[in-house]
Amino acid sequence: MNIVNILAQNAVRHPEKMAVVYEDRSYTYGEFNEIVNRFANGLLDLGVNKGEKVALMMKNSDFFAISYYACAKIGAVIVPMNFRLVEREANYILNQSDSVLVICDQDYEELIQASKNGIPAIRQVITVETPSIEGNLSIEAILSKDTSEPSIEINGTDDLHILYTSGTTGDPKGALFDHQRVTNVNVGMIGTFGYNAQEKFIHIAPLYHAAQLVICLTSSFFVGGFNVIHREFNPAAIFRDIEKYKITNFFAVPTMYKLMLEYADKDQYDVSSINRFSYGAAPMSAEQVNQCIKFFKTHNFYSLCGLTEGGPTGVFLSPEEHKTKVGSAGKDGLLLTEVKVVAPNGLETKAGEVGELILKGSTIMKEYYKKPKETASTLRDGWLYTGDLGVKDDEGYISIVDRSKDMIISGGENVYSVEVENVLSAHPQIADIAIIGTPDPQWGEVVTAVIVQKNGETIDLVELEAYCRKNLSGYKIPRKVLFENELPRNTSGKLMKFQLRETVKSN
Repeated sequence: MNIVNILAQNAVRHPEKMAVVYEDRSYTYGEFNEIVNRFANGLLDLGVNKGEKVALMMKNSDFFAISYYACAKIGAVIVPMNFRLVEREANYILNQSDSVLVICDQDYEELIQASKNGIPAIRQVITVETPSIEGNLSIEAILSKDTSEPSIEINGTDDLHILYTSGTTGDPKGALFDHQRVTNVNVGMIGTFGYNAQEKFIHIAPLYHAAQLVICLTSSFFVGGFNVIHREFNPAAIFRDIEKYKITNFFAVPTMYKLMLEYADKDQYDVSSINRFSYGAAPMSAEQVNQCIKFFKTHNFYSLCGLTEGGPTGVFLSPEEHKTKVGSAGKDGLLLTEVKVVAPNGLETKAGEVGELILKGSTIMKEYYKKPKETASTLRDGWLYTGDLGVKDDEGYISIVDRSKDMIISGGENVYSVEVENVLSAHPQIADIAIIGTPDPQWGEVVTAVIVQKNGETIDLVELEAYCRKNLSGYKIPRKVLFENELPRNTSGKLMKFQLRETVKSN
């Protein structure tokens, strides 16, 4: 069993049941599976082979889901990309992933075309809309008349997708998953949350994110659920569709919950159909969770504390546990996942002792694609070392106290400090640079640059922002800039960021 044949089975079981709604387009399970097969057979006719990498640079839409499943049906390996990437960042992922074909929204066609011109391995660019560049093709032009299931055998050990996350060198790392691992995550979600065929999901977080893609979208298709897909985050439209479609499952990052609670007309809508709320991708304070519980009038909230490399899986806090342990990451791992907090010697920590959160299970990534050294340091003796530092209380509940990898999470988006530091260190007026996250009431954290200027130099902040925009996605650009005479470093020259954070906090 995998996500390919379960979709085909659901199309046979209930072909007339509604599967997807996106803006003014909708698909029953029979119609959705048919267009997926037409696109899949069209990709085969185009010469896409099993095992080849196909990148998706698209905002949320029906065609994201169609493209994902079409690639999966022919055994292609899907590379979902953050649509906020600038050319430098996109080039790296396309090249490192060995992508041979890119499916994109027309908004990103020029960026992808520039990458194609510099990466010979990319044979074709396909756009959702009519292409604006000669030689590119539209999805409509690719669709085959053949609606039958592609004649490609899909095994559990066949690779399914590469989900990019940040790495220890600042370059993104691609977490590779095969069909069985993704199926295991779906089974784990179904077992943990009790998903069934009557579920109605609304997808508002980006589908290139592991959580929205695997925890929500593929798990929904697995049980034959209903899916409303939103291209942009718009509280008014979200509240409207929750009421209109009687949504039962709602996942969002903390920033989205905050903006929804701040929406002036939120009380005008009936949201009582939602029986399962979940949040993740960034820490959510106990105060904010309690505000959500009060507004939505239910304790049916799940905290999901995991990471892309885990499938994503990790620790969760159940609705019942929210009554007494709100603010904690949880005690138990999601179904099929084991959890420990360990000291540097590998032994489990005692209550009150800080250690590293590690995970084990059949949902964990296969490897970092083409990064054996990083894989070996992260996967050890069957355990995934997350880099997150946690502490257990007397009852075994875990609170995350820091991220040893210095990951900044701003509005649910992961920003790795080293990547931003690498870009800014090349600025001609910067002598030394440190990137840290500082607390922000709306975004959770904002990217903050602490800069040592070269002797005699005075950095213009407008020019600095323009420099950043040329080399970084918008969400990675520092929102705060501070200047210091020197940065705290130990005797080996390593930045002592914990000390820097305390200094910034006290100023």
